[in-house]
Amino acid sequence: MTSKKVVLSQQDIAARVAELGGEISARYEGRPLVLIGVLNGAFIFMADLARALSMEVALDFVRVASYGMSSSSSGTISLSKDVELDVSGKDVLLVEDIVDSGRTLAWLKDFFSQKGAASVRICTLIDKKERRQVAVEVDFCGFVIEQGFLVGYGLDWAERYRNLPAVYHLEDPAF
Repeated sequence: MTSKKVVLSQQDIAARVAELGGEISARYEGRPLVLIGVLNGAFIFMADLARALSMEVALDFVRVASYGMSSSSSGTISLSKDVELDVSGKDVLLVEDIVDSGRTLAWLKDFFSQKGAASVRICTLIDKKERRQVAVEVDFCGFVIEQGFLVGYGLDWAERYRNLPAVYHLEDPAF
């Protein structure tokens, strides 16, 4: 039986998302911004973040794979859904649920720079810096959490637990 321990409450997440909305709105005031959510994990965070912004934004999604059904990255990035919006000359904010090894976000930053984005920055709910294998700068961070396998609020284990309203440490996952 897998047990869960609360790491971030629903209230803590809501408060920090509101703060991030203010920080991002101030940073991009008067400039066209495109939020690009990294599917599947970022969809809940991105929906809440978009509503916390005090500016108009365009929204799109990209899907990349590096984990599959495993608990660790394969190291190979593959694109399975590209954005539909033209990002050329626009500021792009990549929205991710968790930055772990850094491989996916480094790849995406390069990918959108090659598409002609004016700038590409990263906003993540959770930054797990101790697992970083590729240098990548997180511009807007919700929380730094050092250890544990996390689920909830978009984060999953084998496509389970995404719908939980808080973030939990999965204490004894059956990998």
